[in-house]
Amino acid sequence: MGKINRTIDGEIATLTLDNPGKLNAIDLLMWQTLSQYMRELAADPGIRCVVIRGAGNEAFAAGGDLEEFVTARATLAQALHYHGEVAAALNAIADCPHPTVALIQGACIGGGLEIAGACDLRIAGESARFGAPINKLGFSMYPGEMEGLLRLAGPAVVKEILLEGRILNAREAYEKGLLTRVVADPQVIDEAYATARRIGHGAPLVAAWHKQWIHRLLDGRPLTDEEKTASFAFLDTEDYREGLAAFLEKRKPVFKAR
Repeated sequence: MGKINRTIDGEIATLTLDNPGKLNAIDLLMWQTLSQYMRELAADPGIRCVVIRGAGNEAFAAGGDLEEFVTARATLAQALHYHGEVAAALNAIADCPHPTVALIQGACIGGGLEIAGACDLRIAGESARFGAPINKLGFSMYPGEMEGLLRLAGPAVVKEILLEGRILNAREAYEKGLLTRVVADPQVIDEAYATARRIGHGAPLVAAWHKQWIHRLLDGRPLTDEEKTASFAFLDTEDYREGLAAFLEKRKPVFKAR
């Protein structure tokens, strides 16, 4: 049975997908724990960024734990429950007010690709591999899980991944819009945490607002007058006053998320 390891170093939290011997394949308990941990971190005002990674360097996660499917997903009722838990975990990542960074080494397949796709940024090593070859297993991707990849990469890329079942290398995944950045394998951990620290140096309320407005603008509806007014909520924050003061005084700002 796998597990999710949670560590917090200052303002940066790390969730590690850990299923030894199975390339960090994700079982039902791991999905449920991931959802729980993300909700708890979302409610923690001291967190500035969440990094999600796989244990070791061979895999971010090689999909769902297929051995579990014959018992945990054998009936329609079980399948609906199982994939409801998966969708809940992915939504918890996508809806987290804190920015999220996927640190990707090795295989990022199926459910692993879905988790990475739900994160805000994806930093991968050159040898990382991506795909969802479930057409060879005889089952389709649950719509609630496909939605995040569709928003990220668009229908052409998702069709290519699912219809061909082909595994993409990191450079190809980057060119297709699945990744934020590709770096040499020895640099991927340092780059992911440097990214998290750069995020953490910014105003946390602003990061949450940027995520909120990007999500809102993507639904295509014009902004209401109330929403336009709400976009200036920063004017009443201590962090806004601190940011301006620090700029004028030529010092680093100290943001307090209020």
